[in-house]
Amino acid sequence: MSIQWYPGHMHKARKQMLELLPRIDVLVEILDARLPHSSQNPVISEARGDIPVIKLLSKDDLADPERTKAWQAHFERDNNIRTLAVDLRKPGKLKSLIPELCRKLAPQKAEQNRTINVMVAGIPNVGKSTFINTMAGRPATKTGNEPAVTKAQQQINLEGGVILFDTPGMLWPRLEHENTGFRLAATSAIKNTVIDFEDLGLYLADYLMPHYAEGLKARYGLKSLPKDNYGLLSAICTRRGGMKADQVDFHKGGEILISDFRACRLGQITLETPDEIAQEDIEIAEEQARRAAIAAEKEAKKALKKAGKRHT
Repeated sequence: MSIQWYPGHMHKARKQMLELLPRIDVLVEILDARLPHSSQNPVISEARGDIPVIKLLSKDDLADPERTKAWQAHFERDNNIRTLAVDLRKPGKLKSLIPELCRKLAPQKAEQNRTINVMVAGIPNVGKSTFINTMAGRPATKTGNEPAVTKAQQQINLEGGVILFDTPGMLWPRLEHENTGFRLAATSAIKNTVIDFEDLGLYLADYLMPHYAEGLKARYGLKSLPKDNYGLLSAICTRRGGMKADQVDFHKGGEILISDFRACRLGQITLETPDEIAQEDIEIAEEQARRAAIAAEKEAKKALKKAGKRHT
């Protein structure tokens, strides 16, 4: 299943963000701790240059703690990146910590008591609006579980000469690896209306069975796991009312599994590791090379054909 969801307002948001970036001293990028890589916007990564970044891994209460630590260590290999793992519903000292970190990352402006401009960015449904409301100390923006709730740029003045520029949650036009689309859909970053629940359920089952078997067995009362992802959805349907005229309704089974994952009823889960992403990057590079070779071959054939016509 190929998932592409890029509404018109996201194109406008991308343009606004790129126009704002030259004025920015620090970037706060809010990620979903369950998919720290896939919830990064590559447009931001490519455009930010040397701007220091605070990567805020939100919803860490839903994510695998060991994998969260691994991702923080992975990101902080870049000296220009700091990470924080948080449950934004329980922000604690976040309101004072973020301005303090921003001042450390922009020391020249802090020492001169100049305003520090901070951009807040993130894909849909990572908790960006909750973060903005926490920092503002009031409901400054609407929150919701559906993507694309925040669609306008906002500015929040904080103490200590820090200004937050909120940007609308946005995806990017092309998802390079199919797994990225599945992961984004699993966490509601992509609207349910463009998701095939059977395909997504099969993807989730395929990933969870080898990595989070105990959570699956506990949730669905299984002594052992079935052989494959279809078997797992069948077992879920049998135990959770997912049969239709005595036939397994794989769409319903997928829907149940996705719902249980999103609600953390299967335990704390992270859908990717740095090593898995490194392997996917290799696959992306190989696919790009294959496409480039095909394109080059087509161009060569065109050139030969054109040359042949000139000699006739």
